[in-house]
Amino acid sequence: MGQPREHRYSVGVTWTGNTGEGTAGYRKFARDHRVTVSGKPLIEGSADPSFVGDPARWNPEELLVASLAQCHMLTYLALCSLKRVRVVDYRDAAEGLMRESAGVGEFVEVTLNPVVEVAEESMIDLASALHEDAHRDCFIARSVGFPVRHLPTITVAGS
Repeated sequence: MGQPREHRYSVGVTWTGNTGEGTAGYRKFARDHRVTVSGKPLIEGSADPSFVGDPARWNPEELLVASLAQCHMLTYLALCSLKRVRVVDYRDAAEGLMRESAGVGEFVEVTLNPVVEVAEESMIDLASALHEDAHRDCFIARSVGFPVRHLPTITVAGS
């Protein structure tokens, strides 16, 4: 094996929720913020509505679940291409469970529910098995301290 490689990710986060009094009181400021990366569209963020956030904006909890689902999908599609499993459609309805106690929360699990459509019936078994490899190799799933489960459904195009 070669030298370990490092990858750095620079993200800007700017609070835009000062309504004139700063953080003078818990309900006196908005949780609105912007997430930026050079050269990309900005993400309008806020807190979860349960924590006085704007429901029309992305919240960190949704972005965490989305990151896990994206990472699994991208890893899975790469593995399928290398193993000659032709995926023609992929969708996921991922769900995260966060528990809160005494005002402090933590994620206890995320469940990915990918529905994968493959080109041929002969690909079903390998397509199913590759989810385990994708889970093992997903950079984001390897980095979190809670279980990330996957419950895939595999279908065949035209069935």
